[in-house]
Parts: sequence; structure tokens; C-alpha cells
Amino acid sequence: MVAKSAVTPLLPATLQPGGIRYAPGVRAGRWVFATGHKGTADFASGMAPEVLDTAAPRYDVPKHKKEARRIFANLDKVLEAGGAQRRHVVRIDQYYGAARAVDPYHEVRREFFAAHIPPSTSNLHQRFQVAGQDMEVQLIAVIPGEGFEPVQHRPPNLPVHATSGYSPVLTCGDYVFVAGQTAEALRTEEGPLDPEARMPAGHLWKGTPIKLETEFIVNRKLKPALDSVGNTLEEVVKAQVYLRDIEDIPAFNEVWAKHFGRNPPATSLITTATPGFICEAGRIEINTLSVRRGGRTRKQLVDAQVAMPYAGQAQAVRAGDLLFLSNLLAVDARGALAVKADAQAQMDHMLGAAERICAKAGTSLANVVRAQQFHTDLADFDSAWQAWERHLPQQPIPFSAIEVPALGVPGAVVMLDLWVYVP
Repeated sequence: MVAKSAVTPLLPATLQPGGIRYAPGVRAGRWVFATGHKGTADFASGMAPEVLDTAAPRYDVPKHKKEARRIFANLDKVLEAGGAQRRHVVRIDQYYGAARAVDPYHEVRREFFAAHIPPSTSNLHQRFQVAGQDMEVQLIAVIPGEGFEPVQHRPPNLPVHATSGYSPVLTCGDYVFVAGQTAEALRTEEGPLDPEARMPAGHLWKGTPIKLETEFIVNRKLKPALDSVGNTLEEVVKAQVYLRDIEDIPAFNEVWAKHFGRNPPATSLITTATPGFICEAGRIEINTLSVRRGGRTRKQLVDAQVAMPYAGQAQAVRAGDLLFLSNLLAVDARGALAVKADAQAQMDHMLGAAERICAKAGTSLANVVRAQQFHTDLADFDSAWQAWERHLPQQPIPFSAIEVPALGVPGAVVMLDLWVYVP
């Protein structure tokens, strides 16, 4: 029996071919999620005609600016449908297919948010779902109430380039959002990577690059960002870690485990293109979400006896009315692939694991509010979708599907990163 959903899909659409039920937005209590946004005209078909304009592509503003305008127009529709406004956005994540898309997108984003650009994460990826698509955007907003209003923080020790303009830290009630952090130099003249985060010139074995960058991000960026609002690493409940090289995963996890020990956040490791970040030489970007130190909302690790791909990885963390899962892959108890290299079988395995985690946390998969799928080949998407249809028949899913160069487990072809509402 399929559990009844406690969330409301916003502006649901059916994608053809395949009858894919997509939720461009979800209202879940005091939260509004917008996931998988592209430069489409109606959420369901291909890119909007004015974005591609193949007959006169250089007549007006650049293609990427037109694409960004269409995306933000669609995000406005979701916010309105969910009862939120632009100033209520608490986080935004952007994926690009090429570096040349970033600046035109930023120009439109500054117009959209004005002085309220929330914590942001941006990186480059291999391919998107729709022909002609060069960017994909995810957004989280709130329905404000007493003690639950977005407040931006701009610590002076965390400079942000004017072309981006986002707030490094935002608080809302008992939640703390920290923007994606890279090993970009704290002082521009010392960059692109900070001297603390890079190998000494001319030396092949004076440190491990991924460890140097991770230590720098944790010690010089994440800790100061959290400290600016009275928090520590202990309160981090969710982290997305973007890596350009899957071979960096074990060394990254060594550093991560050293800092978090037995109280890790739900953590998802996502591969990017190469280069993947604002610093061409950079190897990693990390964003986090925390609960307020001393607040009523507490961090609760969830153990549903689900196998994880990396040693010591938390299965999930509950924080109030949100449940954050770590990256799911179709693995056995020792982190090896548990099913054949087939997207539908792997997705079915992961959704079954997600259902067990949700049940242990007091909710159900039917309350999913953000579902990010990372495929090694987007041609597998339709097959993977059939597993969703079996687990949540007829329910629109707030999904984003991105193609990545590789996944951390040999034979894995799809990975899931899920957020779930706990009513």
C-alpha cells in the first residue's frame, strides 16, 4: 500500500514521451521547494522558442541570458503558487554546462533578487536532460512566520565577488544555510587557489591535493561561516560535496571523518565536469545546512540498517520537519554494487532503501520534496523512472536529472540525493 502524501505538488506537469509526472515545485508545511528548473516555456516541453531562436540566435541578448530569464520566470510561478516571494528564498543551487553560461546567468539573478541573493552553489556538469539546455536550477524558500524569517549574514572574513553577490550565510528560525565553499583564495591577489590549499610549486609529494583543499575549506571557510552565527560543525545536518575526480573520494572521507567523527551530517558526494568550479584548478566545493546551536530543533541521526557506499557515512539525519538522506547507491554491506548495472534495478533498490529510512524517521517516501538524480548516461532516465512509478504511482516527483562523468561505486549508473518532509 502506498502511503498518502502530506505535501502538495505545485504546477505539476506531464513530460512526453513517457508520461513522466514532474512537480516543478512542492509546498511542504512552511517550506517551498523548486527543483529541476530549465529554460522551458511550460515545464513539460523542450526549451522555450525565444531561448534557442535558431534562425536568428545573435539578434538579441546572449542565449544564456535568455535561458536564465526563462528559468527565473518559471521560479516566480512556483514561488507564487507556493505562497512565497523572492525575498523568502533561503538557498539556490545552479548547475551549468559551460563556464560561459555563468556570467549572463548572474546578471539575471542579480536583477531577480536585488539585494537578497541567498546562499548559492554553482558548478559545471557534463550534460542535462533537454536538448539545448545549458543550466539547471534548484531553489528553496520558506513561508515566513514569527521567529521564522530569512536573515542574511555577510561575515567580513568570507569575501564574495561582486559578480556573484550572494550571502555566504543565511539563518531562518533554527536553520543555518552556508553557501558552497571552494578553496578559492581568501585574498584575490594570492589566487586562484589559496596558498594554504595548494601543493608547493615544483613538489610532487608535499601533501595530497584533495586533503589540502578539504582542510582549507573546513578550517578557513566552513568553521568561520558557522561561527559567525554561533554554530560549530557539530550542528551540520546536511552537506553536498562536489568533486571533480572520483579517485579523491577516499582521501576526502578521511578528512571529513576526522572533523565529524561519530556525529556526521548526511553527506552526498557528487562528481562534476573537469574543470568544475570557479577556480579551474579546484577539486572540490562543499555546501552545508545546519540547525541552530541551542535551538529547539535538534540533529537526529537515523539508522535504518541501510547499506551505504562509503565507510562511516550517515544514512540520514532528521532536523525538525526535514529529513536529509546521504547519497544512495545500490550497494551491499561492504559498499560494492548489489544489483546489475541497470538503471531501473538500481533505482528500485535505492527507493526501497529510502522507504526504510523514511519509515524509521517517522515519514514516508511519498513526502519527498527534492529528488536529485545523477546519471552516468541520461539515456537511462526513462528506465529509472519506471522504478519511481512503481513506488509512488501517479505522484508528480520534484526531480532533477543530471549526467555526471562517473559515480564512486564501480558499475553504478545512477545515484539519488533525497530530501523528505516529516509532517
